[in-house]
Amino acid sequence: MSRIGKSPIVIPDGVTVDIKDGGITVKGKLGELTQAIDGITIKQEEGNLVLERPSESKEHKAKHGLYRALINNMVEGVSKGFTKELELVGVGYRASNQGQKLDLALGFSHNIVMNLAPEVKVETISEKGKNPIVKLTSYDKQLVGQVAAKIRSFRKPEPYKGKGVKFVGEVIRRKAGKSA
Repeated sequence: MSRIGKSPIVIPDGVTVDIKDGGITVKGKLGELTQAIDGITIKQEEGNLVLERPSESKEHKAKHGLYRALINNMVEGVSKGFTKELELVGVGYRASNQGQKLDLALGFSHNIVMNLAPEVKVETISEKGKNPIVKLTSYDKQLVGQVAAKIRSFRKPEPYKGKGVKFVGEVIRRKAGKSA
């Protein structure tokens, strides 16, 4: 029983939903997203979207919850947007951006320059005495998460001193060092 799939998706004001056979398109003030759908039927009634599955098979149950979550993320993304913040912990770790180009100094012999997709807005915050923060904003949840994971993969936080690129609010499990 998919509890997630059963709950209806509320469509906020300013968001239009276009359901065609085999897909759904969601438009809002921040952008437009499209998702292909198979095996699940979508009905629009009184400002809500309801997803129904044709049978109780395991595959249909799985897709029921999956597509409901994906469509809900699309509706939330085009109306509010999604933000991920990464913190650079370490001496000499810096971040700067020129437009869609992110320049990271993470303790390697060279800086890492990353070109970001035009859908992702990047902002770097550097305050004296605090760790630099990279703020990623987009209407596509999957894309902003993928870009954040790519940036984090350049220098993952290590368990001894906690140095590296981590998500803001992420707790790193620390290990004890050598005992003398």
